[in-house]
Amino acid sequence: MKFSKLSQLALVSAIGLIVATLLTACQLVTIDYVFVAASAGGGTDSGNGSASQSAGQIYGYATDAQSGAIRSAVPVVSSGGTVPVAMAITSDYLNLYVANQGNKTVVHFPIADDGTLTQKDSVTLPSTPVSLAVNAANTYLYVVSYAPSSTTNSATLTEYPLSSGTIGSAAATISLSLNCSGAAGSPSYPTDVIIPTGVTVLANNDAVFVTAYDQSAYNPGGSTSSNANPGWVFGFSVGSSGALSPAAKDCPITATTYQPYDVYQAGIKPSALAADPTSRFVYVTDYASNQLIGYEVLSTNALNFLINGPFRTGNEPTSIVIDPRGLYIYVTNSLDNSVSAYAITLSTGAPSTVVNSTSTASNATDTEPVSVTIEPSLGRFVYTANHLGNSLSGFRLNPSTGSLSATQATPYPTGANPTAVIAVPHGNHATQSVTP
Repeated sequence: MKFSKLSQLALVSAIGLIVATLLTACQLVTIDYVFVAASAGGGTDSGNGSASQSAGQIYGYATDAQSGAIRSAVPVVSSGGTVPVAMAITSDYLNLYVANQGNKTVVHFPIADDGTLTQKDSVTLPSTPVSLAVNAANTYLYVVSYAPSSTTNSATLTEYPLSSGTIGSAAATISLSLNCSGAAGSPSYPTDVIIPTGVTVLANNDAVFVTAYDQSAYNPGGSTSSNANPGWVFGFSVGSSGALSPAAKDCPITATTYQPYDVYQAGIKPSALAADPTSRFVYVTDYASNQLIGYEVLSTNALNFLINGPFRTGNEPTSIVIDPRGLYIYVTNSLDNSVSAYAITLSTGAPSTVVNSTSTASNATDTEPVSVTIEPSLGRFVYTANHLGNSLSGFRLNPSTGSLSATQATPYPTGANPTAVIAVPHGNHATQSVTP
C-alpha cells in the first residue's frame, strides 16, 4: 500500500502529536520542595537512635503534582552542625532555619527558586535547641532550649529578631519554670527541672506557646521529687515591639508581679503543638497518655480547654500538623508507625477521627515517624519523616474528607535517622490558605 507525500506528512504529524502527548503526560511537574533534616550516617549512637558524631545534612526532594511521589532534586547540604532536630521556614518560603543539637546552633539558609539551600548565618546557643518557630510577619524567630545533663532547671525561650531572614542578636531570653508562688493555688515548684518540647506562634503573630514537661514529676526509669502536674503549656502575648508578657497573669511571683508567661496544664508529656490558621485553636500531643489536647484561644490570648477533650491518638504521638485551610489535623504515632487524621469542627475546634478508604483510622508509615508536614501548593500531600526507617512516607490527602491514601512508591529513602520534614512551594505556585 502506497501513501502520497501529503498522506505521509499527515501520518508523521499525527505520530509526532501522539508522542508529544505521551511525553507531556509522563512529564513530572514539581509543585513543592520537601526538605528533610537527617544525618550522613556512620556516627556513634547518642542513646536516642541518632548518629551523634555524624554530620547533619539537609536533603531536598521535588514533589510531583499528580502522584505526590518525591525524587531527589537539589544538592544535599550540611545542616551546619550535628544532630539536626527541627526546622522552620518563613511565611514567604524564602528562608529555612535548622536547629542542631550537636553544636547548639541555629543555622539560616535562604531558599533559591530551584530549591537550592545556601548557608548564610547562624547563632550559637548556651544550651541545646529543641524546637523553633517563625512568626507569620517574619520578624521574629523563637527557639526553646535546655541543658540535657543539668540537674537544675535550664529551660529557656529565646526570641531573635529577623531582618530579611538574617538572625539578629537575642531580643529576649526567658527562663521557663513553675515558680508561681505569689498566690494560693498557683503552681509553685521553682526548683523543678522543666524539659521543653515544642514551640508555635499564632498566625496573627499575637501569641507564642511552648510545650514542656516537668522531669522532676515525670521521669520514667528515674527518680522523681515533685508532685506537680507533669505536662504544661507556657503562653506569651506578643506586643507590637516583640515584648513578651502574660495574658492571664496566672503565674504570680509576688502579690503584684508576674512571670512573663501563663501556665496551662497539658497532660503528662506533651511532645508537640500546632495552632490553626485562624488563630482560634491550639492543639497539643501527649506522648505519655496517647492523647490530643485542644485549647480555644481567647481574645486575650489565654487558653481554655476544648469541650469533650482530650481526644484519642495512636501510641506515643510525636508531631502534629494542621492543613493550610484549617480543616484537618494529622498526628504521627511513633510506636504504632502510623498517622492519625482528624477533621476540625470549625465552630468549636473539636477534632473528630477521620477513617480512610479501608474504614480504619490508622494510616501506616515506615518505622517510627517523628515529624509530619503538608505541602503548601495544593495542600493535597502529607509526608512523615521516619526516624528508624531512614525514610519519608507519603500520603494523598482527600480535600473533601481529610482521609489519607498512600502515594506512589512510598516510602522514599532519606539520610540516616531523619528528625524533621518541611515543605515549600516551587516557584510561583499558589499556596492553600485560609484568611483569619
